Amino acid sequence: MPLAPLAAAEFDALMARFAPFEDKPHLAIACSGGADSLALVLLADRWARAQGGALTVLTVDHRLRPESTDEAAAVGAMMAARGIAHEVLQRDGPPPPANIEGAARAARYELLERWCAAQGVLHLLTAHHREDQAETFLIRLARGSGVDGLSGMAGESARRNCRLLRPLLGVEQGRLAATVAATGLVPIEDAMNRDAAYQRVRLRSARGTLEAEGLTTDRLAATAGRLGRARAALEIMTAELLARSVALYPEGYALVDAAALVAAPAEAGLRALAATLGAVGGGAYPPRLENLERLLTALGAGLAGARTLSGCLAVPKASGLLICRESAAIAAPVPAPPGASLHWDHRFAIAVPAAAAAGLAVGALGPSGAAQLGKAGWGDDLPATVRVALPAFFDAAGLAAVPAFGWRRNGFAGAVFGPENAVFRSLRSLASLSLRVV
Repeated sequence: MPLAPLAAAEFDALMARFAPFEDKPHLAIACSGGADSLALVLLADRWARAQGGALTVLTVDHRLRPESTDEAAAVGAMMAARGIAHEVLQRDGPPPPANIEGAARAARYELLERWCAAQGVLHLLTAHHREDQAETFLIRLARGSGVDGLSGMAGESARRNCRLLRPLLGVEQGRLAATVAATGLVPIEDAMNRDAAYQRVRLRSARGTLEAEGLTTDRLAATAGRLGRARAALEIMTAELLARSVALYPEGYALVDAAALVAAPAEAGLRALAATLGAVGGGAYPPRLENLERLLTALGAGLAGARTLSGCLAVPKASGLLICRESAAIAAPVPAPPGASLHWDHRFAIAVPAAAAAGLAVGALGPSGAAQLGKAGWGDDLPATVRVALPAFFDAAGLAAVPAFGWRRNGFAGAVFGPENAVFRSLRSLASLSLRVV
């Protein structure tokens, strides 16, 4: 029996789960021109207009296929015919040498989220549906993932500058295709969706065999949902542990009550440790589970010396476990022109005063800079391993300013630099609790 299009009232109910929205919400929709994303555009456009809001459709041109630019233009033409704003975001650089799926996905989200940040758009929607959720479960099962991976995609994820919403996760793909067909639109089919070199394509071709063994889309998606409930419970437990055992400081380091982590249920202790390392290190991915387990075991045995993990240095202190940035992992200096806003070392939001002199760069204070300031009594209250990782401004003459201390070199002309010019804002917050098995 043919599946019915998704009704407006049904979509309204799906969006209600993400309330409240701001007055006259502006939504960004990721759309490749396929049936799934076109259905989301049609449904979300009506929803946004009913709220007095607006919609902008974003198409990412990965430039991985010769026809991708024409396809992006075709999506633009479809949107223009319906009075919907549309922009094409292009990926620059050569094709990735390996893991094309993963690299394309990372580039896509980076471009989409960067656009949302630049435009002040709070909500980014994607058209992932029930079959996508089932495939994600199988892919992560094949990788040996634990609760976090097998819980699949979340309906709502907090990103750095926006909310990522997936309102269609529980909807059958056939209903989305029917929604588009009812309007007469002809979707664009990505040839990569037929290429057996990609794991998702191979899983789709095996769907009949899997369903014959009871691994139906409904059952796989339902299992992911149940594991999602377990993950939510673990996150609450971990958040409570973090609140009472971890202190995060604006200079970009943390002090941890290691005994509290060791005494907690192992899963919560591991998650709290991963979240702290992620916040201090700012890495895109959490540490591997086996490495976390080794560190937590060492803490239980009484850590005797420093350990490095996930771009961080873990040092036992009388006041607790100090977790700070590992010097060898710190990002290189980058240009810091007057008035610029940038994110340095995955951890600090840098705001260069408009009155600053030209020719500045921002980078780590480093051992020599820390020693220079230490002789004058600056930063003595901070551990040496923390001081060397602080963001500092340099010019042709050397160290010019250190925002954390409000210090600048004698005779250095231009703007005053204070803590507000280098704010600790890691790409991974303490709320990022996921664990990585492989």
